Amino acid sequence: MYGIPADSFDLVNGQIRKNELLATILLRYGISMEETEMVVRNSAAVFDVRKIRSGNNYTVFCRKDSLARAAYFVYEHDPTSCYVFSFTDSLNITPYSKEVRKEIRYAGGIIETSLWDAMVLNGLHPSLVIGLSDIYAWSIDFFGLQKGDSFKVIYEEMSIDDKPLGISRIYGASFTGSGTTIYAIPFIQDGRESYFDSEGNSLRKAFLKAPLQYSRVTSRFSASRLHPILRIRRPHHGVDYAAPVGTPVHAVGDGRVTQASYDSGSGRMVRIVHNSVYSTAYLHLSRFGAGIAPGVYVKQGDVIGYVGSTGLSTGPHLDFRFYMNGTPVDPLKVEAPPVEPVSEANMPAFEKTRTVVLSLLDTF
Repeated sequence: MYGIPADSFDLVNGQIRKNELLATILLRYGISMEETEMVVRNSAAVFDVRKIRSGNNYTVFCRKDSLARAAYFVYEHDPTSCYVFSFTDSLNITPYSKEVRKEIRYAGGIIETSLWDAMVLNGLHPSLVIGLSDIYAWSIDFFGLQKGDSFKVIYEEMSIDDKPLGISRIYGASFTGSGTTIYAIPFIQDGRESYFDSEGNSLRKAFLKAPLQYSRVTSRFSASRLHPILRIRRPHHGVDYAAPVGTPVHAVGDGRVTQASYDSGSGRMVRIVHNSVYSTAYLHLSRFGAGIAPGVYVKQGDVIGYVGSTGLSTGPHLDFRFYMNGTPVDPLKVEAPPVEPVSEANMPAFEKTRTVVLSLLDTF
């Protein structure tokens, strides 16, 4: 255990309390302040004890004698890495990495209320929801799933000490709804792994379906809307997504930030030019994302700001606007251009991968 013969010691497990000092913990197990200072000084290049955080776990290895003095103190820095403080012949700190097991798993389910609920009902790790959402972000509206829709997925799960840690890779998936099945087949093209449907078309599009995780659409694109504050009718050239203050807002596509400023009506807003045809705007933000400023280039999915209620706003929401050749268009009706499909030269290799993935998905 942690590279220490545990049978030779009595083990005491604990958790770092708020404002609790390392020296205070070690004093309870017979380690003097001087010894603690020495081990910290000897291993300053290995681990900075100022990085010890409340809430993290630790294990004390006490000698099996009347003194019950600590021989080792193990601090769990994160799920995979620990630091072993030695108070034996040598006073030092050594890093220890836990063994991460990886296992291929198969899962499937039927939607009753939401993908999240279906995953929980089947005892699946929450990160699998995130992984599938990322893969299908351009082709499936996860807020529009219907009861009876179904999914299958082949994935690699990481675990430590038989406890699931997360998902390291998705080897294939399928979503079935309204009589249509959309497959997700991983394939490396131009040095990058992407997911394609069964015909070799990329599941990735030039633009995300939505720039954030939202609860509902509160106002749609309209040529004449009664403004909730001004109480006059005027065009609403965007879609309002309700979401809590602080919800991350993502760039729907690659592009260059041309505006990141405060406007009296729009509040804090960001405008991005994606190419010679398309541009987008994000209004009423509470604050901008790190480093977001005019001239900065962003990638699809980068956080460009956070939901707020600045400017003329009745509550927390994002007013998202989409422009085509400078003209506002309905974001909910935009047909995003796809990225490149599997090339003709790569199609034979893709077909082999497709055969394997589809046959595996058919086994459960």
